[in-house]
Amino acid sequence: MRYQKPKGTQDFIPGVVEKWQYVEKKARDWCHRFNYKEIRTPIFEQTELFVRSVGETTDVVEKEMYTFKDKGDRNMTLRPEGTAGVVRAYIENKLYGEPDLQKLYYIGPKFRYEQPQSGRFRQFHQFGVEVFGSIDPAIDAEVISLGYSFFKDLGLQGVKVELNSIGNQQSRTNYRGKLQQFLTPVKEQLCNDCQSRFERNPLRILDCKKDQQYFDGAPSILDSLDEESMIHFEKVQKYLADMDVKFEINPRMVRGLDYYTDTVFEYKAEGIGAIDTIAAGGRYNGLVEQIGGQDQPGVGFGIGLERVLLILDHQNVQIPEENLLDVYLVGLGDQAEEKCVKVLYELRQAGIKAEKDYLGKKMKAQLKSADRQKVKYAAILGDEELERGEIVLKILESREQKTIALENFVEEMIKITKGGNM
Repeated sequence: MRYQKPKGTQDFIPGVVEKWQYVEKKARDWCHRFNYKEIRTPIFEQTELFVRSVGETTDVVEKEMYTFKDKGDRNMTLRPEGTAGVVRAYIENKLYGEPDLQKLYYIGPKFRYEQPQSGRFRQFHQFGVEVFGSIDPAIDAEVISLGYSFFKDLGLQGVKVELNSIGNQQSRTNYRGKLQQFLTPVKEQLCNDCQSRFERNPLRILDCKKDQQYFDGAPSILDSLDEESMIHFEKVQKYLADMDVKFEINPRMVRGLDYYTDTVFEYKAEGIGAIDTIAAGGRYNGLVEQIGGQDQPGVGFGIGLERVLLILDHQNVQIPEENLLDVYLVGLGDQAEEKCVKVLYELRQAGIKAEKDYLGKKMKAQLKSADRQKVKYAAILGDEELERGEIVLKILESREQKTIALENFVEEMIKITKGGNM
């Protein structure tokens, strides 16, 4: 074949896309329960937006962004994550002027140029939430509990939260010196990325996957938290415990994006080894002001849907199959076929999911086609039935059938599909 999909992307074909629809519906259902409203932002934004928000020293900005010049010679980037675009939209549309909190969610594609592997793609999809306007630790706990509820409802086993606080700016300044002092004796053994971050952003060194062996005994950032950050962190833990959300403290967690402050967290699930992290998030006080808006606190998470579906499959969680059709019309004879076109339209206008044959198949082949599509009912109309003003409705599984007046057929199908019985 001459053309193939780009490396690190996927086609979601029938039989697969229904799984995505199921997971996305669950996400929307939980957001609506928690009173979050959907927001949709552009797939590409000005490059500077991501540089300023995500951070110049992050892997995302340094190595992974899809950046291009548009025809106006402007630097544009396909969005590598969701928060920056939502913050930009929050500022530009003056959502900060609303009297209540802004509780938002999004579902959509993101783009990062990295080596594709199991659960990791160059075009991937995220479900995320963002809350603006409150510093209350209860909203941190609410955000975490929303994601936890979503995972539990999907049927994922062994879901837990790893939790940390990276404090406010003063706390991180205090910790920075302690960490640099600890790392100085092994600085030359660290990878090139870590050495370049030693002065610019030493906290990001702890996130390195290559050099973990050098970090045993590293000082904990929790020992550098000031009183305000410690109280906030303790309250988040209390609220999560009250909601029976399982969590563990991980003082090494710093997250890979520079905008985080205070609470940071990751969700873990059983059974997938090195890629057991299925989502992450945290608080980002100061980001709205950094991007150019009025100072407003924020907190949120991003969930990679490819990874969620991978774990559902790995844990053998069965996604329920939905019958896409209520009835399959079988037309026999030229006049009956013509009538079926009209009846099919009327059924669909009445809200009934219906289909017919367009390939000129014989009756037996049409019924097999209905079986393959898991249709419960087949409605058979031949020229003889048409003359009598009748149509035969058959339950395919039991072969039970009855004759219905053609003029009443749509009304009868409405009753049957609502009541579930013929």
